[in-house]
Amino acid sequence: MINRTDRFSHTILEIAPSGIRRFFELAAGRDDIISLGVGEPDFTTPWAMREEAWYHLECGHTSYTSNWGLEPLRTAIAQYLNRYNLVYSPKNEILITFGVSEAIDIVFRSILNPGDEVIVAEPCYVSYQPLVELCRAKAVSLDTSAAHFIPTAAAIEALITPKTKALIICSPNNPTGTMIPADELEKIAAVVKKHQLWVLSDEVYCELHYEAPHVSIGSFPGMKDHSIILNGFSKSFAMTGWRIGFIACPQELMAQIHKIHQYAAICAPIMSQYAALEGLENGWDEVEKMRVSYRQRRNLMMKSFDAMNLPYIKPDGAFYLFVDIRSTGLTSEAFAVKLITDYRVAVVPGHVFGACGEGFVRCCYATDIAKIRIALDRIGKCLKNEPL
Repeated sequence: MINRTDRFSHTILEIAPSGIRRFFELAAGRDDIISLGVGEPDFTTPWAMREEAWYHLECGHTSYTSNWGLEPLRTAIAQYLNRYNLVYSPKNEILITFGVSEAIDIVFRSILNPGDEVIVAEPCYVSYQPLVELCRAKAVSLDTSAAHFIPTAAAIEALITPKTKALIICSPNNPTGTMIPADELEKIAAVVKKHQLWVLSDEVYCELHYEAPHVSIGSFPGMKDHSIILNGFSKSFAMTGWRIGFIACPQELMAQIHKIHQYAAICAPIMSQYAALEGLENGWDEVEKMRVSYRQRRNLMMKSFDAMNLPYIKPDGAFYLFVDIRSTGLTSEAFAVKLITDYRVAVVPGHVFGACGEGFVRCCYATDIAKIRIALDRIGKCLKNEPL
């Protein structure tokens, strides 16, 4: 019997498992449960992209690529970023990663030292804070609830200390669907430059917008030296399982990020890279079809929750509705457990995205619209405590 008391990392022992995945596992394998939980498109990856991957498999293209990723893909990404007024060299300022999750991880490991602080705008994707803490740095929560879940320059600057190294934002946001207005982004950019910070901008939902166009914080004057753009293909091209993302940042930082990527992942899957290239070159009509469908589903959900007298944050992008359930008298966790146990609908309790998400649940509308209608009917019954 092993008697050592230090067999595991002290840091990892303090990290809690993903709250999203807990509810995903409760719903997994249950055909009777409608999941509005995990943020994954219900669309299949467009046929031409699947066909491109299959073609390269048939050709025997199953090797490693350069650690940087396929050169044609990096060139296509550089051209794609131009539409958002972002200029990066495909040679040494764009790196293909194993999804955006790897991208966030290796960026933090490249810029953080023990004791550094990162301002995390919450509610946020569940991996941000743990990945900061794994670097033995401190995640400083920015509660955005008082500003309709939009981070403001004033609120960010109030949290800055001599230890602050970086800020991480996500627009359109997961879990709220909010987008940071361009004028506020410009003010945030000024704060970042003033205090010489890095800003990690998670833009993986940038193609899923419904009213205002997407604006990148990296597009403002002088911001290239401070910006780290994180993006990928999982949401816009329905490629979650392909694990394909990218980082765009200044060459000096990328040289450090690239070293970690070499040792931790080597490269993204070659078939995924070819499929992503096909998407950038020929897949935009399919992206638009998905975006239009998400907007229809969003509108259906908003209308239904209006009828239930449940407030929500109107989403400008992504495919989530952050619904205020405080009127039920239940915590986010209790409401989500009741809904999945008694009414067979899975949602994610808001507190897993940060303390300011308590009292809300995240409903994902990247689900078949017929199932959404059934789920909404069941939520209505839950609110009235009617039997299913």
